[in-house]
Amino acid sequence: MSPESQQAARELTVSPCRDRATWDALVNGHGGHPLQLWGWGELKAAHHWRTERLLVRDGETVVGGAQVLYRSLPWPLKSLAYLSRGPVCAPEDAGRVLAAVASAVRAAHGSVALVAEPDWDAGSAGERELEAAGFRRTEGTILIPRTLILDLGRSEDELMADMSRTTRANVRKNLRGDLEFRKVATEEELGQVLAIYRETAERAGFGIHEDGYYRDIWRFLGDDSPIVAAFDGDRVVAFVWIARSAGTAFELYGGVNAAGQKARANYGVKWAAFMAMKADGCARYDLNGLLNDGISDFKKQFAQHENLLAGTWELPLSPFYPVYATGMPLARRTLAQGRRAAKTAVRRVRGAAGRARQLARR
Repeated sequence: MSPESQQAARELTVSPCRDRATWDALVNGHGGHPLQLWGWGELKAAHHWRTERLLVRDGETVVGGAQVLYRSLPWPLKSLAYLSRGPVCAPEDAGRVLAAVASAVRAAHGSVALVAEPDWDAGSAGERELEAAGFRRTEGTILIPRTLILDLGRSEDELMADMSRTTRANVRKNLRGDLEFRKVATEEELGQVLAIYRETAERAGFGIHEDGYYRDIWRFLGDDSPIVAAFDGDRVVAFVWIARSAGTAFELYGGVNAAGQKARANYGVKWAAFMAMKADGCARYDLNGLLNDGISDFKKQFAQHENLLAGTWELPLSPFYPVYATGMPLARRTLAQGRRAAKTAVRRVRGAAGRARQLARR
């Protein structure tokens, strides 16, 4: 951390926030991301993380905050501290807010590193502030920075015009058809959603959590995590699951069953999700990550652009950081060479790196 950042941190005070209404008002009032909302922290606390919410003040004025997630690591590394699409602050305040948060995390927890994946564009003022605060770019990405973000301030016609011709035709066909598009409202409908998600995951070959994890999202986030679904009568055939703050909608999951595929309901339900979040007042809709796969190809049909966020940044907080930093790539290389070699490498670096990243991705 630079001397300037250290001085800036000393000028601010950091205190814990233990009130949900106060915290969510900060997140929503400062344009924060839904993964910084109280309910998301409660979800992670129920699934292997510890959660701490820190308010950062300049005198009597709250200038920002950070919901910090902690994962325990073997001695002497203690823990990894993680800001999921945080901190919450104006980009121009990011350097001093992050410096203050880092000092508080180091003093209270002795974490080996603070990892931040902020909701800022690559090359933005916020990214420059990360560098000024001593953060280093890292390739150990948890949330994918390459994504597609829609401007929901645009008109419906403008959003529709950005789609591919085939996508636009499929959406309009759905809107003229017999399917109903609305938010999921009952536990029984949620059960149908989870069944479709399991079916989608098996078909597409990706891993998912146990149902209890998703039910906890529904429980802890409540209205901040709507599910927009396509209904054929009373049966769900496709869905999009979202987390939202006042300004940002962030797509968590989506799925479609065989009947929904036949009706191409995955097109109509995506458009219905856009329109529902626009009606709820969100200014932007993040489709949450683009890879080189079929799911990403489907997402890219809904716009003619891509977005690149700042990515993953890491600030060393402990003298044991070199053990953590060198262990991560070593564990990755040897994992590809066989289980026995992987165990040897992980033992050599006290098991820290590989397990830290595996846990952080849950």
